[in-house]
Amino acid sequence: MAFAGRVRSSLPLVSKLLRSDSLAAAHGSASERALLCPAFTNSELSRNFATAPAKTERIKVPLALFGGSGNYASALYMAAVRANALEKVDVELNDLVEASKKSPLFSQFTKDLSVPADVRVKAINDICGQAKLSDVTNNFLIVLAKNGRLRHIDIIAKRFLELTMAHKGEVKAIVTTVIPLPAEEEKELKETLQDIIGKGKKVLLEQKIDPSILGGLVVEFSQKVFDMSIKTRARQMERFLREPINIGNL
Repeated sequence: MAFAGRVRSSLPLVSKLLRSDSLAAAHGSASERALLCPAFTNSELSRNFATAPAKTERIKVPLALFGGSGNYASALYMAAVRANALEKVDVELNDLVEASKKSPLFSQFTKDLSVPADVRVKAINDICGQAKLSDVTNNFLIVLAKNGRLRHIDIIAKRFLELTMAHKGEVKAIVTTVIPLPAEEEKELKETLQDIIGKGKKVLLEQKIDPSILGGLVVEFSQKVFDMSIKTRARQMERFLREPINIGNL
């Protein structure tokens, strides 16, 4: 709540920047960009999200992610681990996503590619300063702003969450039912999933309600789906009944 309030308080700055003809028309000089973000003054440094010593321990990503969002999430994970700020960055990133959902102005700003890169960087710097974000998160958001990737912040945050959960040995399991599971059944299901996943990992169970499955349940975890819903069973029965009967086998 406090974070969302700080972000909202900085939104007038974003609005002012978006309405500024002089800023919108300017592309900014190299020296101006250096003042806005001294850590990213050339293409090589723009790939780094936190200042690090010349020799650093190689950080291994606990989960292989693919695609643009996966690459950004993996880079942020390595920077956060190197800075010993994984939990803080995770909280800040998710708070920012939630705050953007509550602010149409900020949401529009992140999705508007017509806004010049320098304007995006200036706005992000102002927001990060007002919200008192960590250097890792601040630098990462600046990279997204410069590369026109702020509009993907929500999916990047989701991919980053996958990495932080894998880092902590957590496995998210989603169970979909028509009505909430009773506490005893939820406990039994969680224990069953824990046995399947094995020791050394912790199951985090999330319940979803979907009346359209008609009954039964659907369990999703570790890229696996166990569909035991009445809806799916009914479809399977329907396909079976529609199959032609081979008289020769009778």
